Amino acid sequence: MLVRLRRGYGNLVTSGGQLILLLIGLKTESSLGMFVCVALMAPLSLIAWTSAWRRARAVADTPTSRVASAAQGYVELIGTGKPLAGAPLMSPHSYLPCLWYRYTVERKDNENKWVQEDKGESDASFILDDGSGECVIDPEGAEMLITKKDSWIQGDRRYTEWLLIERQRVYALGQFATRGSVDLDLNLVEDVKLLLAEWKTRTAELLKRFDLDKNGQLDLKEWELARAQAKREVATNHRELRASSELHVMHLPEDGRLYLISDLDPGKLTTKYRWWSWFHIVIFFGALIALPILWRMPPS
Repeated sequence: MLVRLRRGYGNLVTSGGQLILLLIGLKTESSLGMFVCVALMAPLSLIAWTSAWRRARAVADTPTSRVASAAQGYVELIGTGKPLAGAPLMSPHSYLPCLWYRYTVERKDNENKWVQEDKGESDASFILDDGSGECVIDPEGAEMLITKKDSWIQGDRRYTEWLLIERQRVYALGQFATRGSVDLDLNLVEDVKLLLAEWKTRTAELLKRFDLDKNGQLDLKEWELARAQAKREVATNHRELRASSELHVMHLPEDGRLYLISDLDPGKLTTKYRWWSWFHIVIFFGALIALPILWRMPPS
């Protein structure tokens, strides 16, 4: 329920829903009806303006992180979208492989108007790869701002699909968490001892690497050099093991902050939200100016 409310709130930001109220007011053909609709438009526009501006600031103010070095918490990631291992996700009507889809199905009624018959969207996770690492993106609860849209008519039905395609550039802003690395039981001291013991079994190679004075044996200084090198190699190996075992995930923030997934880059997203914020504030002040005029009009 909360997810549906959050998405509905996000849709208000990027829609001209207030204009529907204006059309309703005009259809009432009465000054009172118009006054009520315009009165509703004012707070609705103010709420939408606030939300659009906050979204613009969230995108603009959050720096882009790299998956491999991202801090735990609220981050922005940009990379290439890839499906999880297994059978690829298919869109339900065009049957195209994709990372995410949303669809609507409309049917013409007796008045030859399109009426929504069905709608839905996928909730399967996918991978964002930015070159430094991979992050699993869970779209549940996210505002999906996707530009790829296909619409076609088949018989008496109209189908519309929004698709996020594999290998497409993906923007994600949400809660980042790393899981799994804490389960590894790695002991630096013991692993260094094991590596040195292995090197001792290959005497010729050991002398070639660390016998600096070429006297056929390792003195205390040369042995300490070998120990230091073993420690570096083990530490590097541990880092690689931890990195390979880590699972990076992005999901809906628990504190209610914006969770956004899009195929637009941050600059275009910021511009889009700023334009919407200006649109809503203009509607807000327009409604404030119109209210006293409508109030003074004689009822009709």
